[in-house]
Amino acid sequence: VQLQASGGGLVHSGESLRISCTASGLTWSTYVIGWFRQAPGKKREWVSSFATVDNSTYYADSVKGRFTIFRGATEDTVDLQMSKMKPEDTAVYFCAGNPYILGWGPPPLTEDEYDFWGQGTLVTVSS
Repeated sequence: VQLQASGGGLVHSGESLRISCTASGLTWSTYVIGWFRQAPGKKREWVSSFATVDNSTYYADSVKGRFTIFRGATEDTVDLQMSKMKPEDTAVYFCAGNPYILGWGPPPLTEDEYDFWGQGTLVTVSS
C-alpha cells in the first residue's frame, strides 16, 4: 500500500487550498484515510478522517467548520478542502490509511492507530 499526499502550497490568511491523498496497491475493500499535520517544533496532530465504508467524516475541533474531507474525483483519493485558513494551519500535512469495516468500533483517529503513511506535503499560510 502506498499513499501519496499532494497539493500543498502557499496561501494567504483567509484563503483556501485543497490537498489530496491518493492510495495505490490497496487490497482493502473499505478503509479509513486520516490527515495529520506537523508544525515546526510541534508534535504531529490529527486533523480529519474519512471512512469509505459509510462516507463518515471526523474533524479536530481546531478545523471543524473550516476544513472538509471527502472522497476525491478519482478512485481511491481522499481530499481535504481547507478554507478560511489561518497562519496556525501552517504545517506539513500527512495522510495515513488503514483498513476499516463497520463493526470494528470507532475508526482510528490517533497517530498510533494508523499503519500506513504517505510522505508529507507542505502547506504555508502567510498572515
